[in-house]
Amino acid sequence: MDNKIELNNVPTLNRITKKSKEIRIAKVFLHLVLVLGSFVMIFPFIWTILSSLKDMSQIFVIPPKWIPDPIVWRNYAASLKAMPFANAYFNSFYITIIIVIATLFTASMAAYAFARIKFKGSNALFILFLATMMIPKQVTMIPLYLVMDWLGWLDTHLTLIVPGALFNAFAVFLLRQFVMGVPKELEEAAVMDGAGYFRIYWSVILPLIRPALAAIGIFTFMGAWNNFIDPLIYLNSPSNFTVPLLLNQFKGLYTADWSLMMAGTVISIIPVLIVYIIAQKQIIEGIAITGVKG
Repeated sequence: MDNKIELNNVPTLNRITKKSKEIRIAKVFLHLVLVLGSFVMIFPFIWTILSSLKDMSQIFVIPPKWIPDPIVWRNYAASLKAMPFANAYFNSFYITIIIVIATLFTASMAAYAFARIKFKGSNALFILFLATMMIPKQVTMIPLYLVMDWLGWLDTHLTLIVPGALFNAFAVFLLRQFVMGVPKELEEAAVMDGAGYFRIYWSVILPLIRPALAAIGIFTFMGAWNNFIDPLIYLNSPSNFTVPLLLNQFKGLYTADWSLMMAGTVISIIPVLIVYIIAQKQIIEGIAITGVKG
């Protein structure tokens, strides 16, 4: 009788073994695809670093020369001396910090209003607000330029700070989804204690959406720091240039000093790398939690 039961279990065990093998094969294939995708994503960054340590004769040699020989460390010093990086760094830094702080404040207030304060047409207004994400930037360039000219803001940092700080539909959408996941009982308890809308927003909502705020802050920081097209359109004076726009000055009319440009590029991405390394946990946590709320 026991032998018969064992024989009956053999097909089941075979199926389980076969299924586990298929799962392992699928996981191996998935990891290979992820490794290949990671290599494709990181290759330009590695090539930039290697190129920053080469002279011009090594950069365009055929076949490509992967390892610099000799290593030209002076490219970094020459890059810093060739352009006013200190001033551009200061411009990019303070513009980015203002944009990040203002975006977190305005976007979180708008998110709270759309999520909790119901008024006539609130849903239609939110949909209209989200619809702006579908409009290509190229469509709004000329109208926005004319508005900035009318305000007298051309060739000033206000052209970068004000639009970047006040009009971030993605941040509002992401934070609204998170606010909708906050239990209403907490707000009702605050109302019982006599709190108004702003007190609830400041004391109840903001502490509970810190992961989402951290994610939005990092995304906004990287976007503002790496912004190239807006400074290119609005800024004319070299003293107002940001880091991405300053790097473009290494390109001449007929030639470009690629070695110094690559060294300057590596220098320019150091703040973004530092911020990402420090806050990568908050980015992942914010995206994961926000994605399942609301």
